[in-house]
Amino acid sequence: MTRIVPVPLPPDFFDPHCQVRRLPVLGGRKWAWKIVRCLEGGPRRFSELRVPLVGITAKVLAESLRSMELDGVVSRTEYAENPPRVEYALTPLGRTLLGPMDAVCDWSRANLADLLAARRAAEDAGAGRISAAAGADAAGGGGAGAAILGA
Repeated sequence: MTRIVPVPLPPDFFDPHCQVRRLPVLGGRKWAWKIVRCLEGGPRRFSELRVPLVGITAKVLAESLRSMELDGVVSRTEYAENPPRVEYALTPLGRTLLGPMDAVCDWSRANLADLLAARRAAEDAGAGRISAAAGADAAGGGGAGAAILGA
């Protein structure tokens, strides 16, 4: 059987203008996409944002909003009232995220069941391999199964 060898990947494979590590919202910011969704309908106060963002602390929400503001995705407006009022809103740049977010959500709705089924199958197959290896180890077989199980 002839094996097809793919062309090696060049060092400049990734577009220097599309540096995923530097994307402000899509990276490791756990709450950013949920915050964008919360602001989709218009400006919101800090306390309003905390309601649907169950589990977020005030500190993390403040840090996330500040970071998103620095990236130009969210604006912060202070009103000189008593008591003081601050609202957060998506900027025009932040609104450009809604289309790609919709596409990811559509993909998830269409494919999540298949993805979870594939994951379950892989986990079941992996559990079967580990169980078989553990059985061989218990019977004195040792080998790779022992290494997987940390024996």
